[in-house]
Amino acid sequence: MDSEIRALIAHFDLQTLPVEGTLFTQSYRSREKTATGELAGSAIVGLFCDEPRSFSCFHTLTHDEIWHFYRGDPLRLILMHPDGSSEDVILGSDLAAGQHVQFVVPAGVMQAGELVAGGRYALYGCTMAPGFSAASFAAPNEAALLAQWPDRAADIGRLCVHGDAKMPADI
Repeated sequence: MDSEIRALIAHFDLQTLPVEGTLFTQSYRSREKTATGELAGSAIVGLFCDEPRSFSCFHTLTHDEIWHFYRGDPLRLILMHPDGSSEDVILGSDLAAGQHVQFVVPAGVMQAGELVAGGRYALYGCTMAPGFSAASFAAPNEAALLAQWPDRAADIGRLCVHGDAKMPADI
């Protein structure tokens, strides 16, 4: 493992997020609750890297999620919209190349993320308000994804959940 990646994992005490495959730490969890009992807000620091391989599987959330790019190589968000369209969004520091340092993924949009090919790592953050909960997360199986977005078969095969798609309640 690359020494810089090892140092980031140690510094942030990154662990593998169940279901997803992302290396993460929850950096903020609001003590306040919404009127419906959800966390008022939450934030994570995440790491996509080539070794150990880290990525975000296809999933939807019930609330908007804001992605923040911190450092390293660009990362790619694959967004698949309910109307059947899809797009790639690149987060990184090269603004002249159209990369974003921050991007909002709307609630209900199928999303996955990974390091751009050839990169070593991308350090990023995600924030949500209301905050993340296991109940806000849904990860469909490969067949369901392919039925709606057949043109994304390669991405789906690489980044769909293989196995249990239920996020533990204590996340």
